Amino acid sequence: MTPSLTTARRIIVKIGSALIVNPATAAPRDAWLATVAADIAALRAGGAEVIVVSSGAISLARRSLNLTGRTLRLEQKQAAAAVGQIRLAGAWQTALSAHGIVAAQLLLTLEDSEDRRRYLNARATLGTLLELGCVPVINENDTVATAEIRFGDNDRLAARVAEMVQADALVLLSDIDGLYTADPKRDPAAAHIPVVERMTEDIMAMGGEPPPGYSSGGMRTKLIAARISTSAGCAMAIALGEISHPLVALRDGARCTWFLPEGEGRSARKRWIAGSLSPLGTITVDAGAARALAGGRSLLPAGVRAVTGDFGRGDPVSVRGPAGQELARGLSAYDAEAARLIAGRRSGEIEAILGWRGRDEIIHRDDLVVL
Repeated sequence: MTPSLTTARRIIVKIGSALIVNPATAAPRDAWLATVAADIAALRAGGAEVIVVSSGAISLARRSLNLTGRTLRLEQKQAAAAVGQIRLAGAWQTALSAHGIVAAQLLLTLEDSEDRRRYLNARATLGTLLELGCVPVINENDTVATAEIRFGDNDRLAARVAEMVQADALVLLSDIDGLYTADPKRDPAAAHIPVVERMTEDIMAMGGEPPPGYSSGGMRTKLIAARISTSAGCAMAIALGEISHPLVALRDGARCTWFLPEGEGRSARKRWIAGSLSPLGTITVDAGAARALAGGRSLLPAGVRAVTGDFGRGDPVSVRGPAGQELARGLSAYDAEAARLIAGRRSGEIEAILGWRGRDEIIHRDDLVVL
């Protein structure tokens, strides 16, 4: 059955800078935002909880800081975010308060979803805000995030939030009404794809480079978001956002692309592991270990052929097969140095090699998610 906003009880809505900001005035598109706020009120009246992931802070500050027409340095982006976030939050507060809705602001960094304790804290805060009847408005914390730790686009941030709160549906409002077999602006024969049942490599290959302008995303990042959210049991839609009342239009059957969730999703802990955006190292395994992982087994040292990166015990790592393809992600039971020492050795040799007895597995199956 194709997902629907009519039946979804918890909905994440992601809106990019190109929709939020009027490029001619560098001001919020208040009239359009008012229609989105009305849609959110309508969804809430139908029994749904709604979280918004909104870009736009940096774009809203460019003109007032005389930063238009140039590529911004990291520190300029951070300064612009500090100025523009106030304006962005105010725009959402005004739009939502017209319907008696209390808006809340959360700024997240990649580390908030990578560190287990911060992940749980953020999830608890979002859950409490929803219980209190608020609409959380989330943006990446560009004032402190650096190139090494930032999400890089709010499509993936929205997917991580959807995974974090176990949402039923994630809606990415875009300048296009879904996924096509090719870029419809370049190929008139491109066909619209109404439903994607499974995220395959062929589907991922349909993504392209990010477009120029205010947006930092693109179809590629949307497909990455789909892979994250659907693996967590959350349906995702790419829908046209430039129209008035885009969410109600989607609820009422407007054309879009729905990405179907995978089964019942994974446990909260395994969703967190699978969605990790920044593995700190890579463990390459042989063909035998690859088959064992596919069969639900743990990763033993004997099957490891190489260890790269600098990671600690409990850090997320990527597991790759002999040809370099990513097979799984998991939490390593050993730091990088110890993992390199025991790679290719039997578990019974670990104590003699390291001088202490650790786990028999480099990654236990309970800490491992096969992709």
